[in-house]
Amino acid sequence: MDLGIKDKVALVTASSRGLGRAVAEELAAEGANLVLCARSQSSLDETVRAITGSSAVKVISVVADISDPAAVERVWACARDEFGRVDILVNNAGGPPAGPFEAHPPSAWTDAWRLTFESAVNMTRSVLPGMKQRLWGRIINITSIAVKQPVDGLILSNSVRAAVTGFARTLANEVATYGVTVNNVMPGYTLTDRIAHLAESNATRRGTTVAAEIAAMESQIPMRRLGTPKEFAAMVAFLASERATYTTGASIPVDGGWIRSLL
Repeated sequence: MDLGIKDKVALVTASSRGLGRAVAEELAAEGANLVLCARSQSSLDETVRAITGSSAVKVISVVADISDPAAVERVWACARDEFGRVDILVNNAGGPPAGPFEAHPPSAWTDAWRLTFESAVNMTRSVLPGMKQRLWGRIINITSIAVKQPVDGLILSNSVRAAVTGFARTLANEVATYGVTVNNVMPGYTLTDRIAHLAESNATRRGTTVAAEIAAMESQIPMRRLGTPKEFAAMVAFLASERATYTTGASIPVDGGWIRSLL
């Protein structure tokens, strides 16, 4: 299937590893040029080498902490100077720390808000005017199954990613007539460093082992396995595509059936 995004420009945040990198690789495979950002120069460099080695697309990278509004502006400036536009924005951020409510000081809530919510708002604010002017754009937020069915021990993520969902659902209506779609993709338990850290945190808190915690996660999933980043990235690529012109305001799970609700 031709997704119709060859030569489009995609900006993917937190894209040096995990889900963000998988999304960048999938978009590059479809011919989209890339703007990548992350905190680690070495990880970014390795990701750029891997993508340019397998895809004939242009890739630029910017070291940035997207919880800092000035860093968001720097990323946007680099994208604008290099490509003149951003057609596809994928808002991604490393998950807030795991743990119950009383384990988190007030600063943890502030940090989670800035990293997960404000970064998405600020990045969207940068690219949206151009999308509206060109009457085409895709904004995709990577959230979590936790916004649909809260996960024990993830109170920060449950709370702040839900705010991203509300922002996106409202914005989708505001920009729909401009040909700009806004959607959320909710990853389930997926084979990433984030899941490994969550398993370690749960094992410490519950007095179990990491293997036991991973097995417990798999037991909750009808497919009885964790997902892969590539499986998740395929959904993001579809929502970024020309084929998804009539899908907006949605929150779509990629979770192997973990969410049990009807809606």
